[in-house]
Amino acid sequence: MCGSRGRDALGRYDEDFSFVSPVVKYLLFIFNFIFWLIAMSMIGIGVYARVVKHAETALACLTVDPAMMLLVVGVLMFIITFCGCVGSLRENICLLQFFCISLTIIFLLQLAAGVLGFIFSDKARNKVTQMVNNAIVHYRDDIDLQNLIDFGQKEFGCCGAVTYTDWSNNMYFNCTDNNPSRERCSVPFSCCISTKDKVINTMCGQGVQEVEYIEAGNVIHTNGCIDKVVDWIHSNLFLLGGIALGLAIPQLVGILLSQILINQIKDQIELQNYNLRHRADPWR
Repeated sequence: MCGSRGRDALGRYDEDFSFVSPVVKYLLFIFNFIFWLIAMSMIGIGVYARVVKHAETALACLTVDPAMMLLVVGVLMFIITFCGCVGSLRENICLLQFFCISLTIIFLLQLAAGVLGFIFSDKARNKVTQMVNNAIVHYRDDIDLQNLIDFGQKEFGCCGAVTYTDWSNNMYFNCTDNNPSRERCSVPFSCCISTKDKVINTMCGQGVQEVEYIEAGNVIHTNGCIDKVVDWIHSNLFLLGGIALGLAIPQLVGILLSQILINQIKDQIELQNYNLRHRADPWR
């Protein structure tokens, strides 16, 4: 009568017994395969944005080119998940250890970035303000950047980085007397307070930089987007915490599954070595 986990009455393991669990093995493979597909998508989007869009002038306002960031993150994910896929299928300890260590390092870096961002929140805020002001300067240089700024201003009900007069930094909306632009002293229509009218008045922000603050507030959102975003973050901390947890859980699951599989493979190797020794010398 056989004992537990494939042992016979003498406590020896059966020839076909394996410590490696198929559930853990293929669950880790599926986990890596899904993120491998995501990595391929990120690389494709990054290549498209870098090669086709040619938005270098507009993206000069950003510290890091989003297309290059997508490419770098996508390539790293591709390499790590590929090692996880092959390592789980082939039961390769080296590849699995590379996958596990890489995932642990990425998790710790993300944790450190979050802590540093919280500690140096004032510096981070100043850096974001600078980026938004640079984006305002390049507002007309690229349609995608323009649409992104318009979406942000409409979504958060704001105008400019700190205040609506930040739009004077743009050459078209600049409020100096020698500016020949037809949009002089104006702001984009995305700054305007939305109405129930189906027809959008794209000239609603015409000349608002020249009027008093209270009068401008009747037509446009006068508060800057930085304060609006900060207020949104403070009021949605549980949501942001849930998103952060949602990003952390797959990484922790990957680390846990890979470590379990590594230990199972090591136990299986020891069992195979034990069986080989006893085949050569049954009395050992």
